[in-house]
Amino acid sequence: MAEVTYYTQEGLDKLKQELQQLKTEGRANIAKAIAEARDKGDLSENAEYDAAKEAQGLHETKIAKLEEVLASARLIDESTLDTSKVLALSYVKIKNKKNNAVMTYQLVSETEADLKSGKISVKSPIAQGLLGKSVGEVAQVEAPAGVLEFEILEISR
Repeated sequence: MAEVTYYTQEGLDKLKQELQQLKTEGRANIAKAIAEARDKGDLSENAEYDAAKEAQGLHETKIAKLEEVLASARLIDESTLDTSKVLALSYVKIKNKKNNAVMTYQLVSETEADLKSGKISVKSPIAQGLLGKSVGEVAQVEAPAGVLEFEILEISR
């Protein structure tokens, strides 16, 4: 069985929208490509037809994987979560003890992670170091450059 993954409402909606698009427009486009390739003659020597059938197989695999992700997805009610500790979906304001840089991240599932928008995966080394910590605590994180220390300044939802 697939591992249960927790999502925000926004992340879950995005997955559902992607699945819907793959099932409708995506399948229609592939069917069209197969039909066009089939119209070009002998299927035994038709590379376009073979490529279109292979693309169809890959497309259906992607749909199956997305359905599996959605089947094991759970929506977190953010209003019931404790803000005294860093948990999944927490917004965490941290300060790098070495260079005093202050950053704010939201800890999200792997599929929702997007560093540009300040969302990091709960499975990332930084998030792993922060999980369970409270405001004022210092998290030590193993990084390729050595051990980094982050002071937790604020936790919110």
